[in-house]
Amino acid sequence: MRAGIVLFPGINRERDMALALRRASGRAPRMIWHHETDLAGLDLVVLPGGFSYGDYLRCGAMAARSPVMRAVADFAAAGGYVLGVCNGFQILIEAGMLPGALLRNAGLRFLARDCHLRVARAGTAFTRHLAQGAVFRAPMAHGDGNYFADEATLERLEGEGLVAFHYATPAGQVVPEANFNGSARAIAGIYAPSLRVLGLMPHPEDLIDPLLGGEDGLPLFTGLNAALAA
Repeated sequence: MRAGIVLFPGINRERDMALALRRASGRAPRMIWHHETDLAGLDLVVLPGGFSYGDYLRCGAMAARSPVMRAVADFAAAGGYVLGVCNGFQILIEAGMLPGALLRNAGLRFLARDCHLRVARAGTAFTRHLAQGAVFRAPMAHGDGNYFADEATLERLEGEGLVAFHYATPAGQVVPEANFNGSARAIAGIYAPSLRVLGLMPHPEDLIDPLLGGEDGLPLFTGLNAALAA
């Protein structure tokens, strides 16, 4: 798997993501400055977490207008895979590559804690090593992770199997108590219709080694590597 990580001013999770990608593939990812537009030779482009441009205007709004994002959209349209985590998810939405919006958390407080995600759709490149309904732990660290969309969009996402993960209890129950940021229908991540673009708020890259507290997030990356190296 040949992966690249896009760097914007204010991004701070690129090294965590690089560790996860290298652990899964044995190959160091390429770092891509946001003014670059050449994505040739890559299988996967990752937009990592952080606070691009200090979250001015709206989270991800300024980064979405960077030159690289036109190249990322073309890359995805040509069949490439794109993963956006936390601020990366916000950027994908602001760039129009995924629908909806990410609002202030329901409690209006920054959340830095573990959550649990239940796999809503298995069988994609991103969930190759995750079973339908499986539950895994992932850290969340965001102030604007409350996923919102109109009812028609929510119905389409669920009806077309484009919800990737729901917030859940460790036992897999999708209940309000597990939906810490108040996201509509407890949605934690969504796919584009191609299933080649995934955005999610929690950070699976932060649990890829026992020294970091566990390997709960590693299957997402090993599955990607297996799918894209095939």
